Amino acid sequence: MQEQLNQIKSKAESLDLNDSLKSFRDKFYIPLHHGKEVKYFTGNSLGLQPKSVMDYIQIELDAWKTYGVEAHFMGKNPWMYYHKMFAEPLSKLVGANPKEVVAMNTLTVNLHLLMVSFYQPKGVKRKILMEGGAFPSDQYAIETQVKFHGGDPSRDIIELIPRSGEDTLRTEDILQAIEDNKDELALILFGGVNYYTGQLFDIQSITNKAKEYQIICGFDLAHAAGNAELHLHDWGVDFACWCSYKYLNSGPGGVGGVFVHEKWHKNTELNRFAGWWGHQEETRFKMQKGFIPMESAEAWQCSNAQVFSMAIHKASLDIFMEAGFSQLKAKSRSLTGLLWEGLQLILKNQSANPPFRILTPPNPMDNGAQISLLWLNNEGKSAFNQLTEAGIITDWREPNVIRVAPVPLYNTYNDVYFLIEKLSEILAQTN
Repeated sequence: MQEQLNQIKSKAESLDLNDSLKSFRDKFYIPLHHGKEVKYFTGNSLGLQPKSVMDYIQIELDAWKTYGVEAHFMGKNPWMYYHKMFAEPLSKLVGANPKEVVAMNTLTVNLHLLMVSFYQPKGVKRKILMEGGAFPSDQYAIETQVKFHGGDPSRDIIELIPRSGEDTLRTEDILQAIEDNKDELALILFGGVNYYTGQLFDIQSITNKAKEYQIICGFDLAHAAGNAELHLHDWGVDFACWCSYKYLNSGPGGVGGVFVHEKWHKNTELNRFAGWWGHQEETRFKMQKGFIPMESAEAWQCSNAQVFSMAIHKASLDIFMEAGFSQLKAKSRSLTGLLWEGLQLILKNQSANPPFRILTPPNPMDNGAQISLLWLNNEGKSAFNQLTEAGIITDWREPNVIRVAPVPLYNTYNDVYFLIEKLSEILAQTN
């Protein structure tokens, strides 16, 4: 076992030495534990703070101090157009046209606003297809939207669960469920990545199947934006939303984002809960009655930009643009691959009585920067606490799962090795 651990250590050292993105770690504040930098594996829950954040916020504080209300039109980043700075970087991260994305509100608020437009139950077509075990916010949003439309959640929501003895959904089963319920589905709404298992769903195949029967298809990309490779426009996804505080490192409660495919931009018949900032820009300040939506995703805006929150978001997105997402994704797969190798070594060594099993699919096309460990004994919380005390920050989720997310912007390969080594020590002591 030790010889194999040494091989992983040697590989980690070599990968760190040749990592073209290693300098980006210095752009983030790494929390300390007993005076030493922690090994931070919870970027899937809350990303770390970019060191540039204070400067980006200070620019807007200075604008407010210097210009007052005139900062909407003066200063380095006039607030009137502040949200427009995000169209280009967000479009690159999610695979969209710049007019198809906008930074606004927060995740669940955006999910509700989008469902107002895209969940339109009529006659027998009332049902929503979703993943079983979705994040509670999605469950609550969908449940209450169904009730708002006079439906019955127990009848109008179809939650797909894995086959008996399996931990994740098969794409073929999702597609079959669409086929089986095609005459009754008003909406398909999935997460991009399941928060609990780390499974990355086949967004393209799900969307293509939905399009066969003219079923609206949307996604919550909270765990996918800034993590998974996305091509929302080319795939024909109708709508999507995401948060920015996880992989996008934009602070707790940070501004969310939405995608609306351009095929919907000129459809004035869509229901929506409109606001001033979604109104046609050219006539917005005439203060007239009668909502005229912009012909872009901006039409779903209700209020003007959350400037200070967006300043943090811009600091992070500028780092993403500097690093290049294709390079980040390549490193992410490499980091996750090394973690897989180490975990498999532990399981091989514990084959007689494995302490956990890996919920996350092994195929790199079916996962992102997260591996979820389901503990098969009562030692999971103890292992989590011991990792924390050793300065390894992972995430505990009930029931009995440790989530580990190596993030390419600030995690090193040595971080991964350190986790594997410590977990091996913990299990050795337990046995």
